[in-house]
Amino acid sequence: MTTALVVGAGPNGLAAAVTLAQHGVEVTVIEAAETIGGGTRSSEHTVPGVLHDDCSAVHPMGAGSPYLRTLDLDSHGLEWKWPEVDAAHPLDTGSAGVLLRSLDDTAHLLGADGRRWRQLFGPLASRFDDLAQDLLRPIAHVPRHPGALAQLGLRALPPAGTLARVFQSEEARALFAGIAAHVIHPLTRPATSSVGTMMIAAAHTYGWPVAAGGSQSITNALASLLGSLGGKIETGQPVRSLSDLPPSDIVMLDLAPRGVVDIAGDLLPARVRRAYSRYRYGPGAFKVDLAVDGGVPWINEHCRRAGTVHLGGNLAEIIASERDIARGIMPSRPFVLIGQQYLADPDRSNGDVHPIWAYAHVPHGYSGDATDAIIGQIERFAPGTRERIVGAFSRSTAAMSVYNPNYVGGDIITGENNPVQLVLRPRIAVDPYRTGIDGVYICSAATPPGAGVHGMCGHNAALAALRN
Repeated sequence: MTTALVVGAGPNGLAAAVTLAQHGVEVTVIEAAETIGGGTRSSEHTVPGVLHDDCSAVHPMGAGSPYLRTLDLDSHGLEWKWPEVDAAHPLDTGSAGVLLRSLDDTAHLLGADGRRWRQLFGPLASRFDDLAQDLLRPIAHVPRHPGALAQLGLRALPPAGTLARVFQSEEARALFAGIAAHVIHPLTRPATSSVGTMMIAAAHTYGWPVAAGGSQSITNALASLLGSLGGKIETGQPVRSLSDLPPSDIVMLDLAPRGVVDIAGDLLPARVRRAYSRYRYGPGAFKVDLAVDGGVPWINEHCRRAGTVHLGGNLAEIIASERDIARGIMPSRPFVLIGQQYLADPDRSNGDVHPIWAYAHVPHGYSGDATDAIIGQIERFAPGTRERIVGAFSRSTAAMSVYNPNYVGGDIITGENNPVQLVLRPRIAVDPYRTGIDGVYICSAATPPGAGVHGMCGHNAALAALRN
């Protein structure tokens, strides 16, 4: 094998390209957009000099990625920066659940629940690298660390709403539920504790850092490394059919299953085409970027120092809102994620005007405008924010899917995290990266291990191509 084409220059496409190039393959990446990065791009959407991340913003799994950590990305301009507080979850009482990189300090802030927090997540944090080696690979492999996986399974398999109730305080319950809500699936369903559990373990190992200069810096570093290995990137080149591509030994598709069907068509075996066509997409995200003079005036002091703030109220409210969006109902108070990346990376601000990154979980394909609902949730815990906003930019679920066609219906994690697709995606197969077309592989976040800027989907797919 001497040549490869990678369609799509998101983090997984770039990771696939770098992996192939490291093995001596001549690689060309083809990107439809004029800029590379997929979900890891940054822009000045509101006020000149105020930098916003377009989608992915905070990167615990990036800093802890078994593959990205093997790359010398710092020599290509990537620098991680950490906020003083990793995440906070305010309540209407003015208190908040607080997540710090230090397990002991987090436990101390949780008071009576600190011991239970340490018991649940301490063993996982101490074995995070071992867990990541096994979990961020295809499901069909011999585990290297079965003991650590067994410990994780006890915590990951219950519904998040059930596991949260091991805590006594509303602060601890809400803190866990808000992190678990990153699964974007009803928290009453089995295995919805899995994503939150790993994110907490990552927090107590690597923290929740941001990339200096915006998430685009991750993209730029991977592209720079690829260039140093002889790889090439072509932008503004949409691929509408596999027949558009020049001959090559390997074709990697950083596309959602629907995109693979669109360009491969009848070349796909019937069983694979059916599986890709039936692949389920999850709820959407409605994105709002705000430029806020003086920052958000949070009532809770920890929120003023937190890189990430989760706005969803208490456990019962989070469960109800996530249940509603899965049913296609837009809640009046949606679950909202806030990023204050400028606290770790001040160069993203323009003087005292700071970028606030926000998105709400909304129903799949939601056609309404959630801007006021998002600002309303911020006002709920930080009265006076609205008067400080000097610039705003909204991106609906439809606009999300234009920004990145992999985000079908606004689904930014490229697939519903139901129990089957959580581990067997995009179809049930021993090698989930093979499309059934000789030499053609899928490497997007629709493949194991799923969403996150860790590059493991692309890396795993490239290794599968090299083996085959």
